[in-house]
Amino acid sequence: MAEVYRAPMRSRRDDIDPQGAIDRALEHGLVGFGDAETGERLARRISRFAAAPDGSFVWTRDADGLYWLGRIDGPYLRDDDPAAVAVDLVHVRPCRWLASPMVESVTPAAVLATFGRGGRNFQQTHDPDVGPQTERLWADRTTQLPS
Repeated sequence: MAEVYRAPMRSRRDDIDPQGAIDRALEHGLVGFGDAETGERLARRISRFAAAPDGSFVWTRDADGLYWLGRIDGPYLRDDDPAAVAVDLVHVRPCRWLASPMVESVTPAAVLATFGRGGRNFQQTHDPDVGPQTERLWADRTTQLPS
């Protein structure tokens, strides 16, 4: 069973519009977070993020309140492209996102709960039902994609 993570992709800097990072992530096939912290705390966040297994599911929520589902698909890297820095999405991993978002009513309850608590951290969702529910959504939505 693949692990499931919440990836808010919202900068810890309040002067950065959170939708910009989500737009960049979806457009470039990435998942990640910013660089507003420094030192040991940032190093621990990067280490946990880099250790998430390939194939893990990630959920994010856009400014319209829609939920996007993706799968981590490669190793950690630092993206210092000026466009990445501008939206504070510099600690990234490749991610395959579904082509369209989901509304709240089809999103697993555990995912809704993790976003409901707020916060800006990439974190694993430990609910025992969230993995199978997410896998079913992924399978249903990827079989609907044109080849």
